[in-house]
Amino acid sequence: MSDKERLPVLKIVVAGDGAVGKTSLIRRYATGKFEESRVMTIGVDFQTEVVRLGEREVKLSIWDVAGQEQFGSFRQSFYRGARSVGLVYDVTRPETLDNLAKWREEILAIVPGVNMLVVGNKIDLPAKIEAGKGEKWAKSVRLPHIHTSAANGDGVSKFFEGLGWLAIKKEPAE
Repeated sequence: MSDKERLPVLKIVVAGDGAVGKTSLIRRYATGKFEESRVMTIGVDFQTEVVRLGEREVKLSIWDVAGQEQFGSFRQSFYRGARSVGLVYDVTRPETLDNLAKWREEILAIVPGVNMLVVGNKIDLPAKIEAGKGEKWAKSVRLPHIHTSAANGDGVSKFFEGLGWLAIKKEPAE
């Protein structure tokens, strides 16, 4: 077995409303490329990527969960075993930030105490959310916050490294 095959595999989930850029963030991280038009994720998609966290390497099993409401009935089964979760909203669509509370509750019902990170995506576009509102919500529920752009790559590595660090924490946050 190679060293890469022996690395610990940590399941992380990327969740949020449809079309907030979850798949684009994952593709940008995995391939370094951005695809302008994407097909809606049906159910779940996943990708495995090796990430270096300090002196340690781990494999992240990145689960891209469909955000559309019609997938809600079976989406919950995809959360089981998650070590960390990225809650993604689109800075150009205020309702996607408003909906994060629902996403957080849905996930915590299946994986109590899982570590989460809030992500404001599409910062390359003009924001339609009041400055600081995403950070304020994240702080109110004691979660870290980051801004990203799948289009130009800003913050993408930091996002996935952050999920990796949250995933390797010995015990999920209470």
